[in-house]
Amino acid sequence: MPHILIVEDETIIRSALRRLLERNQYEVSEAGSVQEAQERFSIPGFDLIVSDLRLPGAPGTELIKLATGVPVLIMTSYASLRSAVDSMKMGAVDYIAKPFDHDEMLQTVARILGDREQARSAPAQSGTGQPGAAAQSSTANGEIGIIGHCAPMQDLFGKIRKVAPTDSNVLIQGESGTGKELVARALHNLSQRAKAPMISVNCAAIPETLIESELFGHEKGAFTGASAGRAGLVEAADGGTLFLDEIGELPLEAQARLLRVLQEGEIRRVGSTQSQKVDVRLVAATHRDLKTLAKLGDFREDLYYRLHVIALKLPPLRERGNDILEIAKAFLARQCARMGSEAMYFSREAEQAIRHYPWPGNVRELENAIERAAILSESPEIDAELLGIDIELSELDEDFDAPCAPLGTGSNNEPTEDLSLEDYFQHFVLEHQDHMTETELARKLGISRKCLWERRQRLGIPRRKSSTTTG
Repeated sequence: MPHILIVEDETIIRSALRRLLERNQYEVSEAGSVQEAQERFSIPGFDLIVSDLRLPGAPGTELIKLATGVPVLIMTSYASLRSAVDSMKMGAVDYIAKPFDHDEMLQTVARILGDREQARSAPAQSGTGQPGAAAQSSTANGEIGIIGHCAPMQDLFGKIRKVAPTDSNVLIQGESGTGKELVARALHNLSQRAKAPMISVNCAAIPETLIESELFGHEKGAFTGASAGRAGLVEAADGGTLFLDEIGELPLEAQARLLRVLQEGEIRRVGSTQSQKVDVRLVAATHRDLKTLAKLGDFREDLYYRLHVIALKLPPLRERGNDILEIAKAFLARQCARMGSEAMYFSREAEQAIRHYPWPGNVRELENAIERAAILSESPEIDAELLGIDIELSELDEDFDAPCAPLGTGSNNEPTEDLSLEDYFQHFVLEHQDHMTETELARKLGISRKCLWERRQRLGIPRRKSSTTTG
């Protein structure tokens, strides 16, 4: 079982993070400062250190020196983003912004520990000079770091190798959950910018009123609540790669500012009259048809053509043939390592179910189904029932993705056997969205706000322009 050290001076945050990690089969120790961590523990003995950047006494970056090879994940607020990027240059493996989403934290921790495990088992090939190369070398496609033997994926890998060394803008297209960020990370790791930061931004996850400030920064007094100047995410990516996921959700005003970055190589903070130069490679991703959006006036046509210099198409999981089972086995092995359990395997029926189910949630849905099955299984063999999928349901197009909690009951916890999950979701959202916020809707449905947004997009349920608090 992986052993994680949390270093955080705020007791509430530290305790909440500890509970989250322990619920997901991690062994956790904690400290309130670097000094306390030194006094109580042998820091190099941990598998991962998760530390706040700002701590009493010494900053969290001091742990990078003390860890001697143990990955350090830095937590920081957006206001300290520039410092977080600087900490990566000092050797931190990654950073995560506070307040963090639980799923984001778990995914980041799992990825870091998975990379560490691969690095341990991989042959000594660290002479590439690229961060993460050793961690990725044990995969089927070495420097790419993505499993894929089918023809569409091999074609994609060939394009990644050709495009990565250039500074050309790249647009990654594919359904939600197909792994577009993995492609972006491969492009970054194989580029000349590999030693600089890669900043990832989900445009759909940032409120529209804050997106310009978050991306481009702002000056003190630029708007109500702007008590100090702050660098934006584009500025933080200077010298490296900026990955904009779900770029189709970017408001038109922010699109105009982004176009200036691509055309002139400069940004202007909100509220500033001065521009400053930035050197950023843009990689964008979307599951939407940007060309159609441009024709409808919902996306700038000039920005679309700037982004569409190189287009990479990521196929859905259902079109990847035998890759599906190989990916499933890799996920199962990773989950076993995370739980510290003996090796597990799929029954013949489970393998058939994995091959034939359409996986509407793609790789993300597959990973979550396998994690659930591995936790619930009482024997080394994973049977089809534990996967929580029904091949017959594939004919009914039950396209809810597994990252979100299953919706099997009504608002009063009564079974909704007369409604499919899709029907229930549509019915609930349309009935309650006039008097509930997005946060309240998501909480009632037992899903995250991001998952609520994704399902709205997939089912064509537009969000209300404004919400009221009355019926």
